[in-house]
Amino acid sequence: MKLGCHVSIAKGLTKAAEQAQALGADTFQIFTKNPRGLKPKKINVEDAIKGVAFCKENEITVICHTPYITNLSTPKADLQEVTIRSIVEDLNIAEAYGAIGAVVHCGKHVGEGEEYGLKRMIETLDIILEQYDGPTQLLLENTAGQGTEMGLDPQTLMNIRNQTNYPEKIGFCFDTCHAFAAGQWNEETFEEFITLAEETGYLEHIKVIHFNDSKAPFKSRKDRHEKIGKGEIGSKALQKFLHCEKLKDIPFILETPVEKEEEYKEEILYLKELVSAGKGE
Repeated sequence: MKLGCHVSIAKGLTKAAEQAQALGADTFQIFTKNPRGLKPKKINVEDAIKGVAFCKENEITVICHTPYITNLSTPKADLQEVTIRSIVEDLNIAEAYGAIGAVVHCGKHVGEGEEYGLKRMIETLDIILEQYDGPTQLLLENTAGQGTEMGLDPQTLMNIRNQTNYPEKIGFCFDTCHAFAAGQWNEETFEEFITLAEETGYLEHIKVIHFNDSKAPFKSRKDRHEKIGKGEIGSKALQKFLHCEKLKDIPFILETPVEKEEEYKEEILYLKELVSAGKGE
């Protein structure tokens, strides 16, 4: 099982990979560019080649995350154009970094209604994926359901994937906090959720798990991450993911609130303890 966290890419891929390894991670996530902006990021090719080699040598899995401010369902033509251009660029950056996927948040219908929002999202995805033929998948992340966010449940996410012209280019990022806040799972319904995920085909296409506790309660529809065991979900419930045989080959990425990345070292150690605890009982 690969456990890791989100780290800064400010000093390049190689430094990010070395930092992840120093924290005890064997997988890590980085932004393709400023998470609150869309300004193109110039890749240091030499550093990228060195970083990819370092990750391959140390069997470290890389995940990329696209900026938050794109909207796959925007009704505005100019914003759709910007979103398309940015995400195509993100996929190319992620490929250069050797990432298995580039995570993107599902669309917001911004008052146009869910039917319109889903149709627009599929249209936008098709335009993006028509322009990218590399090995890096675009990973749709489930949402907490804040405002007009869509993509809360496995059925909806699979419907989006299946209705695109390029389903093979789409995978999923599953966020434990978002799903809890959206009312998709809790400690009592974990097995039921995994069964649903498997039956819909969603489970097969999960490529990364964002592993977060939640500051907000079950069904709150609020996206508020918390450190593992410090929130409303709790360690006992989250441990079910770590012990689930069907998830053992999927990278787990911490996106919990920290002031310094060094704090992740202790939290990764705690995850390893949770993995070991209860095994063989």
